[in-house]
Amino acid sequence: MAHFARLNERNQVLNVEVVNNDVITDENGVEQEQIGIDFLTNLNNGGWYKQTSYNGTIRKNFACKDYMYDTTRNAFIAQQPYTSWTLNETTCKWKAPTAYPDDGKNYYWHEDTTSWKEIT
Repeated sequence: MAHFARLNERNQVLNVEVVNNDVITDENGVEQEQIGIDFLTNLNNGGWYKQTSYNGTIRKNFACKDYMYDTTRNAFIAQQPYTSWTLNETTCKWKAPTAYPDDGKNYYWHEDTTSWKEIT
């Protein structure tokens, strides 16, 4: 199954729609994004669509509601979770200023101290 993000005029993801692979396959047996876009545009009487994938091979991240499609990076990007976090340009995922502890305990991000706090 192929997945397509429906976008609004600001490139914000409204939802993700599923299309059978047979629908987006051309006469040579090759899947074509544009065929899927045309199919969904006709089916829904308009709209803007970009293909996405669970494994991140298409546009870096699987599109989810309220993600933004960045035309420059050709990537779906989640909303910035905290002011102190920065965008990793390679993965287009947000990164905390300090790494998540790997001691097997559970933590949450505390923005006021820009550090991980253990959940007790």
